[in-house]
Amino acid sequence: MPISAAGAWYNQIMHIYLLIVILLAAAVLYITRWLATEITAALTIAALALTGILSAEEALSGFASTATLTVGAMFVLSGGLMRTGALEMVTIQLARFSEGSTTRLLLLLAVVIPLASAFMNNTPVVVMMVPVILSLSRRFSVRASKLLIPVSYFAIVGGTTTLLGTSTNILIDDLYRKAGGPGFSLFEFAPLGIVFVLLCSLFVVLLSQKLLPDRSPLASLAGDRHLQSRFITELVVDETSGLIGQPVADLFEAAPRFGLPRPATGRHHRRVGRRDRGDSHGGSEQQIELLEIFRYERIYRAEEGDNLILQQGDALLVSGTPSAIAQFMEKTAARLATALEDDVRRPLNALDETVVEAVVLPGSPATGQRIAALSLHSTYDVKVMGLQRRGGHRRQGLARTRLENADVLLLRGTPRGLQQASESLGMLVIEGVEGAIVRSARNRVALLIMLGVVLLAAFTSLPIVILALGGAALMVTTQCLRVDEAFRSLDASTLMLLAGTIPLGVAMGSTGLAEMAVGQLLLLAGNTSPVVFLSAFYLFTALLTQLISNNAVAVLLTPIALSLATGLGISPTPLLMAISFGASASFMTPMGYQTNAIVMGPGGYTFADYLRVGVPLTLLTWLAATFLIPVFWPL
Repeated sequence: MPISAAGAWYNQIMHIYLLIVILLAAAVLYITRWLATEITAALTIAALALTGILSAEEALSGFASTATLTVGAMFVLSGGLMRTGALEMVTIQLARFSEGSTTRLLLLLAVVIPLASAFMNNTPVVVMMVPVILSLSRRFSVRASKLLIPVSYFAIVGGTTTLLGTSTNILIDDLYRKAGGPGFSLFEFAPLGIVFVLLCSLFVVLLSQKLLPDRSPLASLAGDRHLQSRFITELVVDETSGLIGQPVADLFEAAPRFGLPRPATGRHHRRVGRRDRGDSHGGSEQQIELLEIFRYERIYRAEEGDNLILQQGDALLVSGTPSAIAQFMEKTAARLATALEDDVRRPLNALDETVVEAVVLPGSPATGQRIAALSLHSTYDVKVMGLQRRGGHRRQGLARTRLENADVLLLRGTPRGLQQASESLGMLVIEGVEGAIVRSARNRVALLIMLGVVLLAAFTSLPIVILALGGAALMVTTQCLRVDEAFRSLDASTLMLLAGTIPLGVAMGSTGLAEMAVGQLLLLAGNTSPVVFLSAFYLFTALLTQLISNNAVAVLLTPIALSLATGLGISPTPLLMAISFGASASFMTPMGYQTNAIVMGPGGYTFADYLRVGVPLTLLTWLAATFLIPVFWPL
């Protein structure tokens, strides 16, 4: 072949190999989270430009993408609804109709949450609902762990019903339009999305209560009205402690859970509390309760520790009056743990401080910062006792640890200091809805703005990006949000992920990697039915999105789906729908979807809890998608 043609062929092959290396490196970093998502996205952009795979303009195209702008505007719209408490008002009113019935409450949540998630980003919906659910769980004597995973799942499936419900749908629509397709209308996802909502609702109402654990978060004990004179602290089993070698079951005896009154039916709640036997004459005020045991990075809730033998280095999170805790320490030679005061660990010297769990919310200014750099102690007189991340507990090396979205900090301080820290750093203190600060006078205005955006998107041909940007501006103009709150509502991690992955899709198309992958698929599959491709696309997407971001999965698979549709001579819409629903319907892991990670700490969930509930629901939705996508969108 001519030298110039040979050179071009060689450059193309080199670019394909370089792109594969970049894709693999990005996937590893997204899965392991060795680097913050924003850093990985920035490195991806730089690598695509520096290797010559894309021009500088193409590598930066994600920042100017209509998908990125639309998602950013939707965050602001959702922030306005969240700050005005619009969803809380509706939910609390509907909860009154449940009359204490868990089944009726779940059915009402199955209506309200999917409806809200269909038109606002589902992450703020779940953030808004966590304190509401904790308040309702105390009111109805229902464990929070029975409600919070259902809330996350309802928000996930609700987001699949419209174009605006999830950033994945917005992204796939944008990629489809850039490839020359017609894109999707606002309600084009609704037929299968409604089926997913119904399937999820039936599954949750009929089976979830048997599959979900029976646990309550630490905060529900700390804030209980019956325990106002009791405090929570952490005790360490060191080399001199008499606790070494003691069985937990012998040291503490089972007791009813404090603060959960017996239901009207007379049914007893499962016993999860533990009390010290050493001073029975003093009543519950002179007894301590074991809440959690920390061993290495593993957390054992009280009900999980019966078979444990205490070892040196174990830490016990206990509740009791100062005198009861002091008496227990004297008898067992246990000592108070240390807590992080900015960059120095010091022994705890007071029992009369509040201990809370605080979830790092998406968009928090604390995300990506080292804990020591937050100056929590010097600024707010707040100490850090520990960190929970994806079910593991960390007590060592906290000062140098960089915070991630959905991390749960165990904080100690005065109520005022804790409130100031949570407001300034965008953290959700796990407490009742009565503690929320909202601008309730503006909730109708926020709802009208959101309704206007939805109606104009449904009945006019105006671009959704323009409508969303206009709605975001109105949220600030009408004082539903301040300007600084609008900027804080932007989830930098999601926006940078979009900006970093969109160029990957461009590169897969321009280098020919997508066509090469499709060629190999067609060669291996032979005369396989297109329905099999569709089913495999959904299942592969659903499994892959358990490990890396749903948006990253969508960007990687959309060019392949478009090329495959051309190769098979079918409409690309069914394959794109399989990717969209497979990427969004993520139930099996806490890191598979941001809402799953947010409820993990407040619900006291473990990784196994998500598998137990998520695997059958994933299989159910996979079967529904396989049979119904060809019906709603013919191949």
